[in-house]
This record gives sequence, structure tokens and C-alpha cells, in this order.
Amino acid sequence: MIDFRSDTVTQPTDEMRQAMALAQVGDDVYGDDPTVNALEAFACDKLGFEAGLFTSSGTQANLLALMSHCDRGDEYLCGQQAHNYKYEAGGAAVLGSIQPQPIDNEPDGSLALDKLEAAIKADDFHFARTRLVSLENTIGGKVLGLDYQAQVAALCKARGLKLHLDGARAFNAAVALDVDIKAITRHYDSVSICLSKGLGAPIGSLLMGDAEFIARARRLRKMVGGGMRQAGIIAAAAHIALDKMPGRLKEDHDHAALLAERLAAIGALTVTATPTNILYARCNQGREQALKAFLQGRGILITAGKPMRFVTHLGIKEEDVELLAASIGEFYRCH
Repeated sequence: MIDFRSDTVTQPTDEMRQAMALAQVGDDVYGDDPTVNALEAFACDKLGFEAGLFTSSGTQANLLALMSHCDRGDEYLCGQQAHNYKYEAGGAAVLGSIQPQPIDNEPDGSLALDKLEAAIKADDFHFARTRLVSLENTIGGKVLGLDYQAQVAALCKARGLKLHLDGARAFNAAVALDVDIKAITRHYDSVSICLSKGLGAPIGSLLMGDAEFIARARRLRKMVGGGMRQAGIIAAAAHIALDKMPGRLKEDHDHAALLAERLAAIGALTVTATPTNILYARCNQGREQALKAFLQGRGILITAGKPMRFVTHLGIKEEDVELLAASIGEFYRCH
């Protein structure tokens, strides 16, 4: 099957599988796994942080970040479309007793500075204490500008707040901006990085911050059941993903741009492109489910939402893009 549903469906490369088979391992809860330790050290150098923590998922990394920055009864500011507000099962509220204060995302995915400022609570016992701002980059495939991120960081510093980045696809943002990843991460007190989306690892995310912050996060990881034993088996693949896979993300962006061009030529669709590997297409005839079934019969998987979301990744080749576009065109000609 050719799978355009998400970049989470990527398969580990042969090099990753070989590294997993040969990985040196130890008990990571004791801090004895050399492959995990090497991954975390490498991530510190690559991302520009003092310390790092290997976690099982991006959801876990974000939860640990929120719980490490905030105490019970505190509040974090985020976007209405933020993954750690909308798509992570309310973990911050349920497990951390942390109140989210969502703010409408602007069309470019950002949070307006004046809206952030207005949402910061006064020092009054009637209110939850605002402690953190959480941004997401990319968000829905959209890229936050470097100047904007610097402005949010300055606002947080002036108001005594911490700044977290849900950077699940931060390397896609860096590639789209044509900058080193540190040009993004330097603005944040903590960053989560997903290794199992566009970077292609089979499992795992990283949480980055200073040593004190990561020490708290490590304790919380154990508390929520995230302590892993011989985790070097998966860290070996994660290390390759972090080291080698960012360099190929532009290929995914180019494939998404090509797909957007092809789909825009189909009159039955209204296409919204982004600078990265995600695009959206609204079916003007409301036949998403029929299209999904038609494509599945031709060996192609899509998400039939309103709008439909298409994601390119290392498992998608240019000929797959052309086949998808041609098949969608055939559907609307024949139905």
C-alpha cells in the first residue's frame, strides 16, 4: 500500500534495522544503556541543549515537559490547534492538574503576541498561575518564522514565563527556513523532537532542556511508567534518524509541492499547500469517503477528513505522487 495518511507510517531503513540488531544495551533506568546515553549526548550537541531524555513518544515528551515546568494548579498557554492540547488525551490536565489556556491560532499557525499577553493571568488567588507558553513548529505543516519565535521568547522572558516547543516536526521547519535546527531551538527552554515521523525511526522522541529540568522530567518519566530497560535497541535506530534523516526532508517537501500542483488542477478539489510535507484538499462535492474507498482499491491509503490531509514522507516516491493524483483525477472523471 502507498500510504499518504501520515509520516508516522514510515518504516525503519535497513541501516536502522541492522543497528538495532547489533546495539549495545544496558538498563536505562539505572542509566546504564550506552546506546541511549550516546543518543542523548548526540542530541545535546545537535540541538544545542545541556541535557536530553529519550522517551517512548512525543505525547510522553510533551507531558513530561508540561509537568516539569508547571506545578498542580498552574497554567500553560497554547494554541487551539496545539497537539498537546487537542490530540494528547488531556494528559496535562488529567495527570498533571495543569490548566491549558488555549488561544486561537492565526492563519499562519502563530499565536498573536497581544493575545498571549492578554491571556497571562494576574497575580491573584482567583486565577491559575500562568507559568508556560507552548508553541508548535511546524503546526499543520505551517512554519513559524524565526523573528516571531524570538518575539515570543522575549515576551516570556519579560513576564517570567518558560517557553516550550512541541517540535515534533521541527526539522521540517528548519529545512523549510533553510537554517540549522539550532536557529529554532535556541529560543526555547525546552523542546520535544519526534524521531518516528519524518525522520523515520520506528519509535521514540527526545525531550531537551537544561540539566535541572531534565532531572525532573526523568523522575516524572518513571512516575508515568516511561522508564525503559534495554532501550538501546530502539535508541540505535533513533540515533540514525537524528543524524542522517534531516538531510532528506526537502525531498518530502518537494513531493508535497508537486502533489499540491497536481491536485489543484482537479476542479473538484480546493487545495491548501504548506511549505513542508503536509497539504490539504477539500472535496467540493463532499465525496471523501467514496474517494477513500476508490483509492484503497488501487492500493493507496488516505485520510478522508474535511479537508483531506495528505502527508509525504520517506516511503513516498515521485511516481507515488503521480499515481495518487492520476487516480484522484480518474475518480472524479468517472464518478
